[in-house]
Amino acid sequence: MNARIFLKSGRDAPVRGGNPWIFSGAIARAEPAQPEPGSIVEVRSADGALLGVGYCNLATTIAIRMLWWGGAPAIGEIVEARLRSAAALRRLVVRSDSDCMRLVNGDGDGLSGVVIDRYGEVLVVQLLTRGAERLRALLVERLVAMLRPRAIIERSQGAVRRQEGLEDRTGVLWGEAVCETLATENGLRLAIDLEHGQKTGYFLDQRENRARLGAMAEGARVLDAYCYAGGFALAALRGKARRVVGVDTSARALSWARRNLSLNGYGEDAAELIHAEAGEYMAKTSERFDLISLDPPPLARSRKDRAQAAHLYTRLNELAIRLLAPGGCLMTFSCSAHFRGDDFVHAVGAAQARARRNLRILAHLGPAPDHPVLLGHAEGEYLSGLLLADLG
Repeated sequence: MNARIFLKSGRDAPVRGGNPWIFSGAIARAEPAQPEPGSIVEVRSADGALLGVGYCNLATTIAIRMLWWGGAPAIGEIVEARLRSAAALRRLVVRSDSDCMRLVNGDGDGLSGVVIDRYGEVLVVQLLTRGAERLRALLVERLVAMLRPRAIIERSQGAVRRQEGLEDRTGVLWGEAVCETLATENGLRLAIDLEHGQKTGYFLDQRENRARLGAMAEGARVLDAYCYAGGFALAALRGKARRVVGVDTSARALSWARRNLSLNGYGEDAAELIHAEAGEYMAKTSERFDLISLDPPPLARSRKDRAQAAHLYTRLNELAIRLLAPGGCLMTFSCSAHFRGDDFVHAVGAAQARARRNLRILAHLGPAPDHPVLLGHAEGEYLSGLLLADLG
């Protein structure tokens, strides 16, 4: 029998509104008093009404992560239903010329703490919470039955695991021991670094934004700042850009960018790949660009970093705006969950003023639709972007 968690009076509204996170301060009592970390619990309102089930870790700030609202089936049935729903959604929203995607996006797919990315025939799994940790064997069993992958690799790493009292865990969960693989995004071939690459190997959330930039690139001089493995640069080349420059501080990432250029039939001189910190490069270069992608790493890891992040985002965007040719376009991003939305817009607005340019918002940008977020879960949003055009 599952333990039962009772919420304080009036603290059930977020859960009823679809927020899967229940913070420790909302809990009145537990029966038994100390449910095992990661175990499945019933969540009830102060008057005893069943709200749903989730897994708990009362030692953390996010004490419960909901898996199901209302009366719930067994955990195996929940996992099966969530995986099938996730796969069906990807068939709807991912283009047929892409075989790499976010297959399960944690809370957004009803499996809090579980991230599963697909790169062609290989799946990469991240289990970030104690509750997710308990699902490892069940997830592998279901994924093998559903998708028949060549391999399932685990890369369960990062701050969330440490907050949950878990050590990092990596390795092969099923199939071949592979360190790299090939995948296709928007018809472009990609070599994926499964062992050392960022996130699970690639920034899958930018797939639609890369396609958008490529559609704007014909005849343009394009700068891909913080280019990593060259995704935006490659999209620009396929879009028939006149000149493409990619800048990144990681020599390893640039080596993968060169491989990706070669995989798609582009020679070494098709794009200029520069080993440098992108902000320093933008401050020093006198070159002007018609189209710039600015996608720096997270600059606000927590709320206390927000003031410093505002300064850094303003400075980087000012540098990029100064490099825009008259009438040029800037695609700029913040991937910091603690610095998004209006905060980001205000920082870019300050950058515009400092650069003494007038820009127009063409679009608000976000992650590709295989990264869904529950409507009642604003905390699940993290990627904010703007497509801007110089007024001239």
